[in-house]
Amino acid sequence: MMLTTKKIAGGLLAATFVLAASTAPSFAADKPTADFSVDALSKYVWRGFELSRDSLVLQPSATVEYKGFSANIWGNLDTDTYSGSTNNWTETDMTLSYTRSLGMVDLTGGYIYYGLDNADDTQEVFLSAALNTILTPTLSIYRDYDSFPGWYITLGISHSIPIKDDITLDLGAQIGYLSADEASSYGEVENGVQSSTQAYNAFHDGLLTASMTFPINQYVSITPKLNYSFALTDDARDLIKVTSLDYNNSTHSGGHDNFLYGGINVDLSF
Repeated sequence: MMLTTKKIAGGLLAATFVLAASTAPSFAADKPTADFSVDALSKYVWRGFELSRDSLVLQPSATVEYKGFSANIWGNLDTDTYSGSTNNWTETDMTLSYTRSLGMVDLTGGYIYYGLDNADDTQEVFLSAALNTILTPTLSIYRDYDSFPGWYITLGISHSIPIKDDITLDLGAQIGYLSADEASSYGEVENGVQSSTQAYNAFHDGLLTASMTFPINQYVSITPKLNYSFALTDDARDLIKVTSLDYNNSTHSGGHDNFLYGGINVDLSF
């Protein structure tokens, strides 16, 4: 199946519950912990691809963790789907992972199930390594082995700046490389159309993030955030444009390859 403006999976941040490559994996806890959060964002962008337009998206997430093991369920609600679909709940993802520290390196491995509306569900495994040093360089590798086979690899850095008391400014940057096994997952773009024979392989997307966490009390925090996603290469620009929601398939025109979006996160953890 060709990549369309519908969400198809090839790889997890951004799941989105995704293990974000710009942040280090969490440490093992001595007792079970739980986290519930919801993002309200101006756009849903996943690995450079635009998955919503001109609407508010709500993304609830719930995570339980114990001694390095964690289980998460994440969803996406599009308040006004661009395609006119009557189903506003577009995605439900489930992630299982385990984190272990080896000296200065934190290793996280896991499995993701992507439950998608208007596309085949798919599955993915991933491995991430974060170095506990300046800027926390993090390498993450995702492998879709089901409906859309391929690799997605990210390299990211992050830095947290104390502002006042428990308030922090968190900055992150990452680049991603996308390699499809088959053109049916992601095809090279030729004359404004995805190829049915030539699989896509390219440095794909860049992501810059900025957020500021405001603790309300011991359990609740509010985090405004701003993100900028952009194509890294000409091949990536072509693919991201033809899959953006305002691309005109008849005239092979329109579409965007970069997106500025943001919103707010409310988090409850205990």
